Amino acid sequence: MDIVLLLVVVVLLLGVIFVNGWTDAPNAIATAVSTRVMTPSTAVKMAVVLNFLGTLIMCIISTSVAETVSGMVKIASYPANDQLVMLAASSFAIVIWATAAWYFGIPTSESHALIAGVTGGAIALYKFDKGVNIGEIGNALKTINGTAWSKILIGLVVSSLLCFIVGYYITKLIEVIFRRVRRTTTNRIFNAGEAIAAGAMAFMHGAQDGQKFMAIILLALSISPLTSTWITGTNGSYVIPLWLIVICSFTMSIGTSVGGYKIIKAVGMDMVKLEKYQGFAADMSSSVILFICSSIGLPVSTTNTKTTAIMGVGASKRMSNVNWGVAKEMIMAWVLTFPGCGLIAYFMTKLFLLIF
Repeated sequence: MDIVLLLVVVVLLLGVIFVNGWTDAPNAIATAVSTRVMTPSTAVKMAVVLNFLGTLIMCIISTSVAETVSGMVKIASYPANDQLVMLAASSFAIVIWATAAWYFGIPTSESHALIAGVTGGAIALYKFDKGVNIGEIGNALKTINGTAWSKILIGLVVSSLLCFIVGYYITKLIEVIFRRVRRTTTNRIFNAGEAIAAGAMAFMHGAQDGQKFMAIILLALSISPLTSTWITGTNGSYVIPLWLIVICSFTMSIGTSVGGYKIIKAVGMDMVKLEKYQGFAADMSSSVILFICSSIGLPVSTTNTKTTAIMGVGASKRMSNVNWGVAKEMIMAWVLTFPGCGLIAYFMTKLFLLIF
């Protein structure tokens, strides 16, 4: 039963990675498509390759993002079977949430869904034997690692604010530098620049999100006594084996190849109408912030960074350039993901525990 349950968990988690590539990757290439630098098919092909390389290369360089994510819950005291059931239920909840968001064309953050889903599932492991009261709720919340959660939330908020500010000022700087240059010349320059920046964004999407979701597979493998030795290093710490990196990278790339024009339209066309240099500013801003956060082990949302960078770019001319109605819907979706996906994962975990 243990090996069957582990296989179910791994398959569901690979499904989550697939959905991430399917629904999140279009954020990385949205501006390149909306500014007509690339056709949707060309942009998707580029994202497939660079998502794969981003996940592969960054995991080889550093696994600090994965370590933060895998440590956000404290569930070691529960039976191994229950832990695996929880991860299966949480993964199922994340797929439901992400698919629903894709259907409605809402660029919700898979990072938020992952954090909310695993946290909601972890809380569900606690059994309220003495009824629901403040003391029992406090005990249930002890499954959350407050330090890791604080780090994750700070990263999400700070990265979003920085991307807005950096996007705003990079756009201003470009306008000052190129104010006397002909439009045809700047278009040629930023046609190439935006293609490079979109590639960097696709690479960093793989670097960030690949590690976050791989961390949960790593957690599942560490729980099962059948596989825990596969990921144990010489000093007792966990390591991500190359075969796991390749499988997860490949799965995300397949998801990316499915595309997601609805998300491209919402991010790159509906919220702000961008010119080529503005698309370059948005992609370069978010790529730089993502690289910095990945380097210091901060798990952040690629959706948040990209969309807030676009908001900053649009606001650089005047605030009314941003369709704040669309922006408000996106922000509400991000905020609601925490209770929404968390509750789905909570109840799915309770259901799965009854079944298994």
